[in-house]
Amino acid sequence: MLRTLLPATALALVATALAPAPTTYAADGGDAATSSSASARAATAERSATSRKINHQGWDGSAQWKKGRLDSARIKRGRVFHQPAAATARRELGGTTYTTARWNGPWHRPGFAFTELIASWEAKTPGDSWIEVEVKGRAADGRRSSWDLMGRWAAGDKFVERTTVSGQSDDLASVNVDTWKAPAGLVAYRLRVTLGRRAGAGSNPPSVGAVGAMASRLPSGSVQASAPGVVSKAGGKVLPVPTYSQMIHQGHYPQWGNGGEAWCSPTSTSMVLGYYDALPAAKDYSWVPAGHPDPWVDHAARMTYDHGYDGTGNWPFNTAYAARQTGSAFVTRLRSMREAEVLVAAGIPVVISIAFDRGQLTGAPISASNGHLMVVVGFTANGDVVVNDPAGASNGAVRRTYDRGQLENTWLPRSGGTAYVITDADRPLPSPEKHSNW
Repeated sequence: MLRTLLPATALALVATALAPAPTTYAADGGDAATSSSASARAATAERSATSRKINHQGWDGSAQWKKGRLDSARIKRGRVFHQPAAATARRELGGTTYTTARWNGPWHRPGFAFTELIASWEAKTPGDSWIEVEVKGRAADGRRSSWDLMGRWAAGDKFVERTTVSGQSDDLASVNVDTWKAPAGLVAYRLRVTLGRRAGAGSNPPSVGAVGAMASRLPSGSVQASAPGVVSKAGGKVLPVPTYSQMIHQGHYPQWGNGGEAWCSPTSTSMVLGYYDALPAAKDYSWVPAGHPDPWVDHAARMTYDHGYDGTGNWPFNTAYAARQTGSAFVTRLRSMREAEVLVAAGIPVVISIAFDRGQLTGAPISASNGHLMVVVGFTANGDVVVNDPAGASNGAVRRTYDRGQLENTWLPRSGGTAYVITDADRPLPSPEKHSNW
């Protein structure tokens, strides 16, 4: 299933608003009128970017975890562990009894009235165990929402089906797959992580190494193309990210989406893992029959499948899978391609979520999509975007270069600039203290 970013009734309106126009940039030595026009466009794009209110807050490491409250849990080596001896709360799932432990996070104020929130995490769930991530919000007048479930997750699928629960629209907010929506705006939120372990199980309990959330309040409508940033000004840069096609998996495993157009997210995630030399071990995907190309993509589809949503396009399920391989991954939103350039300059490819109608993305291998993911791997010297688009018919047809303005208008207005940021120890985030969104 493709990740639908907008309801079908809105697509025609957006298609008109996002009708592409050629994007031009002033060259050094251009005439005064051209330079003035380019400066005006850059100023407009900069104002548009600053109006995009985005905050990502993460909790990890012992000092951060201690800001919350532990119930039947303990902190060890920077992780929150289920503590079986102390766990007294019980939960029934599918006829199995689990003991549970919790980390109750502190209230966080992102600094603006946010309307959407996406949580993400890194966790280990050995044996018959799982985690749940919930969110609770507070309005400016002090009203508080109920706890809403953002996801029940396990690294595997032998015992528990990972799932989201859309709806939960009983008060101030509701859940749409992996996105918490509060149209009237909320000023603060807190997260809660529950760790479940089959009652009577022995050692090796589940643990959480990181949890966080992106909160945003974004303007609507099309955007002015951002001016080229740090990578383009340096003459361009393209990261050596391997190319994998989702289309060569058409018909694979109907129980996990049937491959093809449904697997853009796990295919994109797999390309980034391949770049980090962090693909799963061969034994992990040994269940894939011989002859299936790139079997790690089949594995990623299975390990990211959301049984509630009935698809592999769940954003935090993909980053949770990636985080198990590289050590760190989360969902956030970027304000423009200039921020993507900052990450690429640091050696970090970025998975972005887009949607487009016919004629809105020149050179795309598919004519339209209600929800599609691809990897930003670099930029040309004039600022256009080099991507690995998994919709290419073969691995050799995946690498593409898209017009910067066209791509930003399929990304920023349609998914809010949603991105997977996946890193490893060798490529840390650039100056995170200077960026509110990572």
